[in-house]
Amino acid sequence: MRKLYLTFFYSGCTKKASGTFGTIAALIPAFFILKYLGIQTLFLLSILICIASIRVIDNYEKETKIHDDKHIVIDEVAGVFLALAIFGNTLFAFLLSFILFRMFDILKPSIIGIVDKKFKGGLGVMLDDMLAGLFAGLLSAVIYGILNHFNLLQWDIELKSLF
Repeated sequence: MRKLYLTFFYSGCTKKASGTFGTIAALIPAFFILKYLGIQTLFLLSILICIASIRVIDNYEKETKIHDDKHIVIDEVAGVFLALAIFGNTLFAFLLSFILFRMFDILKPSIIGIVDKKFKGGLGVMLDDMLAGLFAGLLSAVIYGILNHFNLLQWDIELKSLF
């Protein structure tokens, strides 16, 4: 049961790019949560997953002696949920938040990289992805605002209008 949770229904069990596959898998429930339950629900779920995962990851790391196992993708789920909750209510913003989240999560610029190196255990695993989600959501909002200002997003559609 723990492996199912940490790998987000085994989406993180791929040999390569497990974080990307876990994030893509997270987009499916995120879309439906945003469409039917709203941004607040996705935000609260992100925080809940983050808090609940710290102890689960701590226990897993104690047993396996592996820090931040590449198959653990629940941190990507919480992080991308946060990015989408900050700004993911249109199709373009949804895709942009996903792309920026993966970019921040892979490159770990600035404080994200510092947190990744300094914090160990479940807190370290979760915190760098939550920061990546925070920055991805904020940057998505800024980029969206700039593009919208120049009328470059007239084609964009709200998620609630899809399907």
